[in-house]
Amino acid sequence: MVKKIFGAIGRYLRRLDKILLILTILVCGFSVVILYSLVQNSQTQSITNAVLDYTDYRTQALAAMIGIAASLVIAAWDYRKFSKLWFIYFPLMVGLTCLTFTSLGRSGLEGADDKAWIAIGSFSLQPAEFLKPAFILSFAYHCDRTKDIFNNPLNILALCIHGAIPIGLVMLQGDDGTAIVFAAIFLAILFCAGISWKYILGAGILSPIAIWFMWSNYLQPVHKNRILAIINPEKYATPDMLYQTNLAKIALGSGQIRGKGLFGGDYSYVPVSHNDFIFSYIGQTLGFIGCLGLIILLGLICLRLLGNSLRSGDGLGRYICVGVFAYIFVQCVLNIGMVMGITPVIGITLPFVSAGGTSMLTSTVTMGLAMSVHYHSAKYDTLFAKKR
Repeated sequence: MVKKIFGAIGRYLRRLDKILLILTILVCGFSVVILYSLVQNSQTQSITNAVLDYTDYRTQALAAMIGIAASLVIAAWDYRKFSKLWFIYFPLMVGLTCLTFTSLGRSGLEGADDKAWIAIGSFSLQPAEFLKPAFILSFAYHCDRTKDIFNNPLNILALCIHGAIPIGLVMLQGDDGTAIVFAAIFLAILFCAGISWKYILGAGILSPIAIWFMWSNYLQPVHKNRILAIINPEKYATPDMLYQTNLAKIALGSGQIRGKGLFGGDYSYVPVSHNDFIFSYIGQTLGFIGCLGLIILLGLICLRLLGNSLRSGDGLGRYICVGVFAYIFVQCVLNIGMVMGITPVIGITLPFVSAGGTSMLTSTVTMGLAMSVHYHSAKYDTLFAKKR
């Protein structure tokens, strides 16, 4: 009996994507250490506008451990079988997101113009985070299931409706940053699935009209000014408009090459430096070296995701890995761009690193989806090779 158990563990470990697992553990550990540092330093000086205590970093550590454990279970679960259950998890996550429009809905930050969280007693969560892996799986399955008629106009319409559900919901919440991430996932999987150049050309022609419509009818003046301030700060930027970005840039640069250290330094104040602007605190404490190390670590995760997509034995596996890659890559670019003043402030977390149990769980669980593709790639590579 013991021999069989150890044999099963050995077979599991041989097929597991150990590289992606190690990278995930490293970046999660980095996050917990950074948040512990921020919590301890915030007890003696003003670093962020939130009242932090040791519960915050413990929550981060617990979410990381639960997420990594879940990813190990998901890795062994056949992604093709799980994706077929889309009619359960996708409507469930959409329904959970819709609760933000009820009395349970609230903003993540006081004074913010979004309503993307639901409060259950003292506990709160952001349902759109859980909707990300559900959308990646369901949309990848939709594309794979219809591959024989993929570029049929009616099928493209159905795929667009599928993609419009999460994008539209989070836009109604006022969470434009998350809407961009969902749009990136949607487009990345469509391209990977082989959408015809005719649709791409048509979208290119219509996109200026869509942008004009969004600018004229959807974006509020404050959102427009945030974008214009990035493009032409001399003309459109006001002290209030770039207040947070300017503080973040000062904090980021204050760490210089090696940083001020994790504990006992003289740190600058940046609003939401524990969450959306965590990268500015990393710059203060660990300097350019620490920021570069984190970017390399996140970049290696993205490259591994793309590598898993190329090694996948079937289309569904490729689409899942590309969807996870789009989620991690675009969110990292948007978040770090906010801190550096390259992209507008749109309220988006840094995957694996920003404080928040919901965000940490989503980041780690999606790694489980990619690990499942790697785990089962040899089986489906052989199976689909025989069919060809």
